[in-house]
Amino acid sequence: MDKQPSIIIVSGRSGSGKTSILNVLEDFGFYVIDNLPLSLAFDAVRRLAMDDRIHKIALGIDSRLPQADLKNFPLLHQSLKDGYGEQAVTVLYAIAEERVLVARFGSTRRVHPLMATNNNLPDAIHSEIALLEPVANLADIEIDTSLLNVHELKVKVRDCLGLENKIVINVLSFGFKYGVPLDSDLVFDMRILPNPHWHEHLQSSTGEDEIVKSFFAEFDEVAEMTDDLIAYLLKWLPHFSHNNRHSITVAIGCTGGKHRSVYVASMVAKALLAGLPSQFKVRIKHREKRHW
Repeated sequence: MDKQPSIIIVSGRSGSGKTSILNVLEDFGFYVIDNLPLSLAFDAVRRLAMDDRIHKIALGIDSRLPQADLKNFPLLHQSLKDGYGEQAVTVLYAIAEERVLVARFGSTRRVHPLMATNNNLPDAIHSEIALLEPVANLADIEIDTSLLNVHELKVKVRDCLGLENKIVINVLSFGFKYGVPLDSDLVFDMRILPNPHWHEHLQSSTGEDEIVKSFFAEFDEVAEMTDDLIAYLLKWLPHFSHNNRHSITVAIGCTGGKHRSVYVASMVAKALLAGLPSQFKVRIKHREKRHW
């Protein structure tokens, strides 16, 4: 096998944040399967591992599985280690204090999965602890979520698993006459700059063409605006790495999205690619290209 996948098995007491942890892993690029019968899990991992695009797999396991499946968890765990290596498989187990679990079920008004066979919620919680013992005994990482909010949980999971917080910076040029992009996080207006549209020999060209770049080179304000924007983004975008963000859209607009915004967006993307830390990935798109 050319590649060894990273396999994270996530389990834990109901209400302790297992689903939130799986969501975090999905944000970090894991292919997530929740509550798949363990008898099918090995084959599912094998098929996913054959896909060159899938290198990270997360399996969610909880007390909703048949009891026989849970008892056989050590067998699945060993099979995965035998198939993909000791270092490829990690079991992450989430817990929370009983009083916290009771409060969470009370606030969400969810029904504990074992309530049907128990007299009350504390009994269901205790029964679940015993039921999940085969998984808990093999846990490599245990996370107590009692005092964590969702953002703190994300940081905790990232740190415990050594995940790199990759952030995609989408630099998007657009035309205001077609509307401001709804998914933009930062919007910058280039309509204050000289407009090549008013020069007939430039109208058919775009901000990617040398003739338009030469036109902009004649105006100091274009360089000043571009330099100021690059300096601002290089200074402040790295701070988003501490804010649990995985993508940021920097929208740069002019009237039609053909000249000024395209030129500045291209300059900005080039500078960000060279100047941002390695965990940032820069992409550029010209939204109005279909109108050129």
